Amino acid sequence: MKTLLQNRQAARHVFTRACLCAALLSAAASAEEFKSEIVGDIGLGGYYTGSIIRGNPDQTSVLPYVDFNYGRMFARIDTFGIKTLPLGYGHVELVGRFSQDGFDTSAPALAGLTKRDNSLPIGIGTLQVTPIGGLMLNAFHDANSSQGNIFEVIYGGRLELPRLKLYPLVGAEYRSKGYVRYYYGVSPQEAAHSTYAAYQPDGAFNNLIALIADVHLSDDYHLHLYARRKWLGDAIRLSPIIDKGYLDTGYVAVSYRFR
Repeated sequence: MKTLLQNRQAARHVFTRACLCAALLSAAASAEEFKSEIVGDIGLGGYYTGSIIRGNPDQTSVLPYVDFNYGRMFARIDTFGIKTLPLGYGHVELVGRFSQDGFDTSAPALAGLTKRDNSLPIGIGTLQVTPIGGLMLNAFHDANSSQGNIFEVIYGGRLELPRLKLYPLVGAEYRSKGYVRYYYGVSPQEAAHSTYAAYQPDGAFNNLIALIADVHLSDDYHLHLYARRKWLGDAIRLSPIIDKGYLDTGYVAVSYRFR
């Protein structure tokens, strides 16, 4: 009996030491992976967003260009967040997105409609950088006026050429009924004060393709080109305040690459 107890205590001691070693190794790996330094691109870009709203002009702006990691924090153009638990080829991420999907209704074509505020998408997601390409999954909730939801899945490939990398993208997103109704619907009250009939749509699936080009200008500077077309689902496309069935966006940016 005494020998059995001694063996159990020895086994428990070995197990405890193994767990402690594993925890220390995990912490060391985490510290190595999440260094407190910037790795990636920071620069300045010109951005274009085509208008799909009747009477509203296309948008152009000059804004910072950011695509980098700093410890657990990251920035990917318009998406920002914190990496948490490891998952597959990436991490579970807490994410937020910079959005300019709101619009003013002062144009004559929108008389009688109320202004739409920009959304504030926050949620959870992951970026899986696999041997056969990158897969991005995000689920957002609009914490602002619409209180709707957005779910997206995007796959990206990679093609390397001398001093040039190309990333073709294909994906889809779902925008919930609350989101679509807030931005593209016409309420009975608005219908009474405008030339539009009331329109209360359901959610919409949108498909997209895009291409990113990363041009190696020098060891430290890069030129970035991006073009995307998103085809709007019927619930959005058939809205009386929408004047086209697709949305084009793009940017041109120059950045300094931190290594």
